[in-house]
Amino acid sequence: MTPESMTEIWVYLSAQPLLWLTLTLAVYLLALALHRKAKGHPVINPVLVSVSILVILLLVTGTPYQRYFDGAQFVHFLLGPTTVALAVPLHAQLKRLLAMGGPLLIALVVGSLTAALSAYAIGALLGASTPTVISLAPKSVTTPIAMGVAERLGGLASLTAVFVILTGIFGAIFADGILRRLGVKDDASIGFALGLASHGIGTARAFQLSEQTGAFAALAMGLNGLFTAIALPWLLPLLAPLLR
Repeated sequence: MTPESMTEIWVYLSAQPLLWLTLTLAVYLLALALHRKAKGHPVINPVLVSVSILVILLLVTGTPYQRYFDGAQFVHFLLGPTTVALAVPLHAQLKRLLAMGGPLLIALVVGSLTAALSAYAIGALLGASTPTVISLAPKSVTTPIAMGVAERLGGLASLTAVFVILTGIFGAIFADGILRRLGVKDDASIGFALGLASHGIGTARAFQLSEQTGAFAALAMGLNGLFTAIALPWLLPLLAPLLR
């Protein structure tokens, strides 16, 4: 087979939606295998490994992101049902959830505001543009909500998506270790912190630790998305004049 014929075959296959869906699933399975081989080490995060491999593949082949997304969008569609399904393990923790209702509510408000307003304030004090600091603010919220909030407030949705992914990966790698070094050993507390700070990627990491950790991470992810979507459009206009 000549190089020219191989190129023609690749050009044909790369235009087919099924190719990119198959490659995405194959790359993630490879990342999971590497994660298990590393005995679950958080640095070998399956999401981080998958994203890195796919980005390199897209750059090497010169494939536009839109063509990739046209093929892999079925995975994106499954985010909705997956999020709803997180209620199943949470229901199993209902008794403890009700007992911890007050502390969880306080943690939600304090954690959500700290995550959003600290990012906004630090960006503004360092001289970042207004669209950039707005894009930073919802970085700890799951991607669809974060992009919608940023766009509504005048930020850049695509930039917000990058910040969200980076935040999630950082939290999934380091949060568990940091919390345990600080003396936080309760599964529910670790899970709630992971979901609050690192949204879906942190929640995925929480389920690797235990079902209870994952359940509370899922709760925090959902509540943080709701609270941020309501609070940020009201708070950021009040904060902006103080940082000019």
